[in-house]
Amino acid sequence: MKRKETTMEQLMDTLTEKMMDFDCGDPQRIQHFMKVHRFAQLIGHMEQVPPRIQYLVECAALVHDIGIHPAERKYGRCDGKLQEQEGPAYARAMLTELGLAAEDVERICYLVGHHHTYDQVDGMDYQILLEADFLVNIYEDGLSREAANRALERVFKTEAGKKLFRILYDGAQSERNR
Repeated sequence: MKRKETTMEQLMDTLTEKMMDFDCGDPQRIQHFMKVHRFAQLIGHMEQVPPRIQYLVECAALVHDIGIHPAERKYGRCDGKLQEQEGPAYARAMLTELGLAAEDVERICYLVGHHHTYDQVDGMDYQILLEADFLVNIYEDGLSREAANRALERVFKTEAGKKLFRILYDGAQSERNR
């Protein structure tokens, strides 16, 4: 019997459901990864990245914080380095269960294991993930204007990410609304 092809949209929906189950009872975490995913998706589309990069960054955006609950259980805290340390194993198990190709699983796990490391960016998928996460974290963490601007200077490289930052945090209107 021929196996039915799964579309990217179907895979993202299934992965989203699995992550919601993983973070069950924690609406803050669920809403966080949902927002990061949407910003990553939008930045990828605006930057017109190749389909494989789009796929990798969207998967990574959904699972990027999968290490938070395991770190909290194991260490009683979940700082960025512990998220990077604990996350890849859980992401690998979930992504492998979904049938993703081994090389894709490895890349996504690499991104999960580095999403709080800002000086080793080695691809557009990595860059977009950082920017999407920052767009959400600036708001959720209530960063000061100075801290947000430091993030803009230090982390944001894509034109799309910078534009979204300006719209969100500088009040800059889009071209259509001027």
